[in-house]
Amino acid sequence: MNLKKSVLNRAYYSGGFLDENKALVVFQDKKIRRLWHDEEWYFSVIDVVTALTESDNPRNYWNMLKIREKESGIELYTLCVQLKLPSADGKYYETDCANAKNMFRIIQSIPSPKAEPFKQWLAQVGYERVQEIQDPELAQKRMREIYKAKGYSEDWIEKRVRGIIIRQELTDEWNKRGVKEDKEYAILTNEISKATFGKTVQEYKELKQLKKENLRDHMNDLELIFSMLGERATTEIARVKEAQGFDENTVAAQKGGKIAGDARNNLEMEIGRKVTTGENYLTEPEKDKRKKMIK
Repeated sequence: MNLKKSVLNRAYYSGGFLDENKALVVFQDKKIRRLWHDEEWYFSVIDVVTALTESDNPRNYWNMLKIREKESGIELYTLCVQLKLPSADGKYYETDCANAKNMFRIIQSIPSPKAEPFKQWLAQVGYERVQEIQDPELAQKRMREIYKAKGYSEDWIEKRVRGIIIRQELTDEWNKRGVKEDKEYAILTNEISKATFGKTVQEYKELKQLKKENLRDHMNDLELIFSMLGERATTEIARVKEAQGFDENTVAAQKGGKIAGDARNNLEMEIGRKVTTGENYLTEPEKDKRKKMIK
Protein backbone atom coordinates (compact mmCIF):
# COMPACT_ATOMS: atom_id res chain seq x y z
CA MET A 1 0.00 0.00 0.00
CA ASN A 2 1.26 3.46 -0.90
CA LEU A 3 2.37 5.12 2.37
CA LYS A 4 0.95 8.54 1.65
CA LYS A 5 -2.37 7.14 0.47
CA SER A 6 -2.52 4.78 3.44
CA VAL A 7 -2.02 7.59 5.92
CA LEU A 8 -4.12 10.26 4.28
CA ASN A 9 -7.06 7.89 3.83
CA ARG A 10 -7.06 7.40 7.62
CA ALA A 11 -10.60 7.78 8.91
CA TYR A 12 -11.40 10.47 11.42
CA TYR A 13 -14.15 11.00 13.95
CA SER A 14 -15.18 13.49 16.62
CA GLY A 15 -12.79 12.99 19.50
CA GLY A 16 -9.69 11.63 17.79
CA PHE A 17 -8.26 9.40 15.12
CA LEU A 18 -8.28 5.64 14.79
CA ASP A 19 -6.25 3.33 12.62
CA GLU A 20 -7.25 3.02 9.00
CA ASN A 21 -9.83 0.24 8.41
CA LYS A 22 -10.83 0.23 12.12
CA ALA A 23 -12.72 3.47 12.42
CA LEU A 24 -15.60 5.24 14.04
CA VAL A 25 -17.76 7.98 12.59
CA VAL A 26 -20.41 9.94 14.44
CA PHE A 27 -24.05 10.61 13.57
CA GLN A 28 -25.85 12.93 16.02
CA ASP A 29 -23.56 11.91 18.90
CA LYS A 30 -23.98 8.21 18.14
CA LYS A 31 -20.81 6.33 17.22
CA ILE A 32 -21.04 4.10 14.16
CA ARG A 33 -18.34 1.48 13.68
CA ARG A 34 -17.21 0.93 10.10
CA LEU A 35 -14.65 -1.13 8.23
CA TRP A 36 -13.05 -0.59 4.82
CA HIS A 37 -13.76 -3.91 3.08
CA ASP A 38 -13.73 -4.88 -0.61
CA GLU A 39 -12.96 -1.27 -1.61
CA GLU A 40 -15.92 0.31 0.19
CA TRP A 41 -17.14 1.14 3.68
CA TYR A 42 -19.20 -1.41 5.63
CA PHE A 43 -21.16 -0.13 8.64
CA SER A 44 -22.27 -1.94 11.80
CA VAL A 45 -26.00 -2.63 11.50
CA ILE A 46 -26.42 -2.74 15.28
CA ASP A 47 -24.84 0.71 15.61
CA VAL A 48 -27.15 2.10 12.93
CA VAL A 49 -30.18 0.57 14.66
CA THR A 50 -29.04 2.17 17.91
CA ALA A 51 -28.62 5.57 16.25
CA LEU A 52 -32.03 5.48 14.57
CA THR A 53 -34.20 3.87 17.25
CA GLU A 54 -32.40 4.49 20.57
CA SER A 55 -33.67 1.05 21.54
CA ASP A 56 -32.60 -0.31 24.92
CA ASN A 57 -31.87 -3.61 23.19
CA PRO A 58 -30.76 -2.84 19.63
CA ARG A 59 -29.58 -6.42 19.03
CA ASN A 60 -33.04 -7.77 19.82
CA TYR A 61 -34.61 -5.00 17.71
CA TRP A 62 -32.47 -6.07 14.74
CA ASN A 63 -33.38 -9.74 15.21
CA MET A 64 -37.09 -8.94 15.39
CA LEU A 65 -36.77 -6.70 12.34
CA LYS A 66 -35.26 -9.55 10.33
CA ILE A 67 -38.08 -11.87 11.41
CA ARG A 68 -40.76 -9.31 10.53
CA GLU A 69 -39.30 -8.55 7.11
CA LYS A 70 -38.84 -12.27 6.38
CA GLU A 71 -42.58 -12.74 6.82
CA SER A 72 -42.98 -10.16 4.06
CA GLY A 73 -40.60 -12.10 1.84
CA ILE A 74 -37.54 -9.92 2.44
CA GLU A 75 -34.37 -11.55 3.76
CA LEU A 76 -32.46 -8.70 5.35
CA TYR A 77 -29.62 -10.98 6.42
CA THR A 78 -28.66 -11.42 2.76
CA LEU A 79 -27.79 -7.72 2.69
CA CYS A 80 -25.16 -8.20 5.40
CA VAL A 81 -21.73 -9.70 5.78
CA GLN A 82 -20.07 -10.78 9.01
CA LEU A 83 -17.00 -8.68 9.77
CA LYS A 84 -14.91 -8.47 12.92
CA LEU A 85 -15.38 -5.16 14.74
CA PRO A 86 -14.10 -4.04 18.16
CA SER A 87 -16.52 -4.27 21.07
CA ALA A 88 -16.67 -2.35 24.34
CA ASP A 89 -14.45 -4.97 25.99
CA GLY A 90 -11.69 -4.31 23.46
CA LYS A 91 -12.13 -7.67 21.74
CA TYR A 92 -13.19 -8.25 18.13
CA TYR A 93 -16.43 -10.06 17.30
CA GLU A 94 -18.22 -11.08 14.11
CA THR A 95 -20.80 -8.36 13.49
CA ASP A 96 -23.53 -7.84 10.91
CA CYS A 97 -22.31 -5.14 8.54
CA ALA A 98 -23.66 -3.63 5.33
CA ASN A 99 -22.28 -1.35 2.67
CA ALA A 100 -23.93 1.99 1.97
CA LYS A 101 -26.20 0.62 -0.77
CA ASN A 102 -27.57 -2.21 1.36
CA MET A 103 -27.75 -0.03 4.45
CA PHE A 104 -30.14 2.26 2.57
CA ARG A 105 -32.41 -0.76 2.06
CA ILE A 106 -32.20 -1.78 5.72
CA ILE A 107 -33.03 1.76 6.83
CA GLN A 108 -36.24 1.61 4.82
CA SER A 109 -37.46 -1.09 7.19
CA ILE A 110 -36.82 1.02 10.29
CA PRO A 111 -39.59 3.51 11.17
CA SER A 112 -37.67 6.50 12.48
CA PRO A 113 -37.81 10.29 12.05
CA LYS A 114 -34.01 10.15 11.82
CA ALA A 115 -34.08 7.95 8.71
CA GLU A 116 -33.84 10.75 6.13
CA PRO A 117 -31.10 12.73 7.93
CA PHE A 118 -29.19 9.48 8.34
CA LYS A 119 -29.45 8.69 4.63
CA GLN A 120 -27.99 12.09 3.81
CA TRP A 121 -25.22 11.56 6.36
CA LEU A 122 -24.47 8.09 4.99
CA ALA A 123 -24.25 9.40 1.44
CA GLN A 124 -21.87 12.16 2.54
CA VAL A 125 -19.63 9.74 4.45
CA GLY A 126 -19.29 7.52 1.40
CA TYR A 127 -18.77 10.46 -0.93
CA GLU A 128 -15.96 11.87 1.20
CA ARG A 129 -14.13 8.53 1.05
CA VAL A 130 -14.39 8.46 -2.76
CA GLN A 131 -13.08 12.01 -2.89
CA GLU A 132 -10.13 11.11 -0.69
CA ILE A 133 -9.19 8.12 -2.82
CA GLN A 134 -9.17 10.32 -5.90
CA ASP A 135 -7.34 13.14 -4.11
CA PRO A 136 -5.60 11.99 -0.87
CA GLU A 137 -4.70 15.60 -0.03
CA LEU A 138 -8.37 16.12 0.90
CA ALA A 139 -8.06 13.64 3.78
CA GLN A 140 -5.03 15.49 5.09
CA LYS A 141 -6.90 18.79 4.77
CA ARG A 142 -9.87 17.43 6.73
CA MET A 143 -7.57 16.04 9.39
CA ARG A 144 -5.93 19.42 9.80
CA GLU A 145 -9.29 21.20 9.94
CA ILE A 146 -10.49 18.92 12.74
CA TYR A 147 -7.37 19.52 14.83
CA LYS A 148 -7.54 23.25 14.14
CA ALA A 149 -11.19 23.33 15.26
CA LYS A 150 -10.15 21.63 18.50
CA GLY A 151 -7.71 24.43 19.25
CA TYR A 152 -4.36 23.09 18.06
CA SER A 153 -1.72 25.39 16.57
CA GLU A 154 -0.40 24.99 13.04
CA ASP A 155 3.05 24.00 14.36
CA TRP A 156 1.58 21.25 16.54
CA ILE A 157 -0.66 19.98 13.73
CA GLU A 158 2.32 19.73 11.37
CA LYS A 159 4.19 17.53 13.86
CA ARG A 160 1.12 15.42 14.59
CA VAL A 161 0.46 14.71 10.91
CA ARG A 162 4.13 13.89 10.36
CA GLY A 163 4.01 11.56 13.36
CA ILE A 164 1.04 9.70 11.86
CA ILE A 165 3.01 9.11 8.66
CA ILE A 166 6.06 7.86 10.59
CA ARG A 167 3.85 5.57 12.70
CA GLN A 168 2.17 4.11 9.61
CA GLU A 169 5.54 3.50 7.98
CA LEU A 170 6.64 1.60 11.10
CA THR A 171 3.51 -0.58 11.27
CA ASP A 172 3.81 -1.30 7.54
CA GLU A 173 7.38 -2.43 8.17
CA TRP A 174 6.30 -4.64 11.06
CA ASN A 175 3.64 -6.20 8.88
CA LYS A 176 6.18 -7.01 6.16
CA ARG A 177 8.49 -8.54 8.77
CA GLY A 178 6.03 -10.99 10.23
CA VAL A 179 4.47 -8.99 13.05
CA LYS A 180 0.78 -9.53 12.42
CA GLU A 181 -1.38 -9.38 15.53
CA ASP A 182 -2.63 -6.15 17.09
CA LYS A 183 -1.43 -7.48 20.45
CA GLU A 184 2.13 -7.74 19.13
CA TYR A 185 1.92 -4.21 17.73
CA ALA A 186 0.87 -2.99 21.18
CA ILE A 187 3.75 -4.80 22.89
CA LEU A 188 6.32 -3.39 20.46
CA THR A 189 4.86 0.10 20.86
CA ASN A 190 5.23 -0.24 24.62
CA GLU A 191 8.87 -1.29 24.21
CA ILE A 192 9.57 1.89 22.24
CA SER A 193 7.65 4.01 24.74
CA LYS A 194 9.46 2.52 27.75
CA ALA A 195 12.86 3.07 26.18
CA THR A 196 11.99 6.58 25.00
CA PHE A 197 10.06 7.95 27.98
CA GLY A 198 10.52 5.37 30.73
CA LYS A 199 6.80 4.59 30.64
CA THR A 200 4.43 2.25 28.86
CA VAL A 201 1.62 3.82 26.85
CA GLN A 202 -0.86 3.09 29.64
CA GLU A 203 1.44 4.55 32.30
CA TYR A 204 1.89 7.63 30.14
CA LYS A 205 -1.88 8.01 29.76
CA GLU A 206 -2.30 7.70 33.52
CA LEU A 207 0.30 10.42 34.01
CA LYS A 208 -1.72 12.69 31.74
CA GLN A 209 -5.02 11.61 33.34
CA LEU A 210 -6.38 10.26 30.07
CA LYS A 211 -8.92 7.48 29.66
CA LYS A 212 -10.09 6.74 26.14
CA GLU A 213 -8.39 9.78 24.60
CA ASN A 214 -5.55 9.37 22.11
CA LEU A 215 -2.27 9.86 24.01
CA ARG A 216 -0.51 11.64 21.15
CA ASP A 217 -3.31 14.17 20.86
CA HIS A 218 -2.22 15.34 24.32
CA MET A 219 1.53 15.46 23.77
CA ASN A 220 3.43 18.72 23.50
CA ASP A 221 5.93 19.49 20.73
CA LEU A 222 8.92 17.79 22.37
CA GLU A 223 6.94 14.70 23.34
CA LEU A 224 5.77 14.34 19.73
CA ILE A 225 9.30 14.84 18.41
CA PHE A 226 10.81 12.14 20.62
CA SER A 227 7.92 9.79 19.81
CA MET A 228 8.71 10.25 16.13
CA LEU A 229 12.43 9.75 16.71
CA GLY A 230 11.88 6.48 18.57
CA GLU A 231 9.59 5.07 15.90
CA ARG A 232 11.64 6.30 12.96
CA ALA A 233 14.83 4.86 14.50
CA THR A 234 13.05 1.54 15.06
CA THR A 235 12.00 1.41 11.41
CA GLU A 236 15.55 2.03 10.20
CA ILE A 237 17.06 -0.54 12.57
CA ALA A 238 14.52 -3.18 11.54
CA ARG A 239 15.38 -2.58 7.89
CA VAL A 240 19.15 -2.54 8.30
CA LYS A 241 19.16 -5.59 10.58
CA GLU A 242 16.50 -7.29 8.44
CA ALA A 243 14.58 -8.14 11.59
CA GLN A 244 12.10 -10.98 11.11
CA GLY A 245 9.33 -12.01 13.45
CA PHE A 246 8.24 -10.69 16.80
CA ASP A 247 11.41 -11.40 18.80
CA GLU A 248 13.85 -9.71 16.42
CA ASN A 249 11.56 -6.73 16.01
CA THR A 250 11.31 -6.45 19.80
CA VAL A 251 15.09 -5.97 19.91
CA ALA A 252 14.82 -3.35 17.15
CA ALA A 253 12.06 -1.54 19.08
CA GLN A 254 14.16 -1.48 22.24
CA LYS A 255 17.17 -0.12 20.38
CA GLY A 256 15.13 2.47 18.49
CA GLY A 257 13.47 3.64 21.68
CA LYS A 258 16.83 3.85 23.45
CA ILE A 259 18.18 6.20 20.80
CA ALA A 260 15.24 8.53 21.43
CA GLY A 261 15.51 8.02 25.19
CA ASP A 262 19.21 8.94 25.25
CA ALA A 263 18.47 12.06 23.21
CA ARG A 264 15.66 12.99 25.61
CA ASN A 265 17.90 12.53 28.65
CA ASN A 266 20.61 14.70 27.09
CA LEU A 267 18.13 17.46 26.35
CA GLU A 268 16.67 17.33 29.85
CA MET A 269 20.16 17.75 31.32
CA GLU A 270 20.71 20.83 29.16
CA ILE A 271 17.38 22.54 29.76
CA GLY A 272 16.97 21.49 33.39
CA ARG A 273 13.43 20.15 33.13
CA LYS A 274 11.53 17.02 32.12
CA VAL A 275 10.28 16.51 28.58
CA THR A 276 7.61 14.08 29.77
CA THR A 277 4.81 15.98 31.51
CA GLY A 278 1.40 15.32 32.98
CA GLU A 279 -0.14 18.16 30.99
CA ASN A 280 -3.02 17.44 28.68
CA TYR A 281 -5.43 19.38 26.47
CA LEU A 282 -8.67 18.14 28.02
CA THR A 283 -9.75 21.50 29.43
CA GLU A 284 -7.46 24.02 27.75
CA PRO A 285 -6.63 23.89 24.03
CA GLU A 286 -3.03 23.40 22.93
CA LYS A 287 -2.98 26.77 21.16
CA ASP A 288 -3.89 28.62 24.36
CA LYS A 289 -1.28 26.76 26.41
CA ARG A 290 1.32 27.53 23.76
CA LYS A 291 0.56 31.25 23.96
CA LYS A 292 0.97 31.22 27.75
CA MET A 293 4.29 29.40 27.45
CA ILE A 294 5.61 31.94 24.93
CA LYS A 295 4.59 34.84 27.20
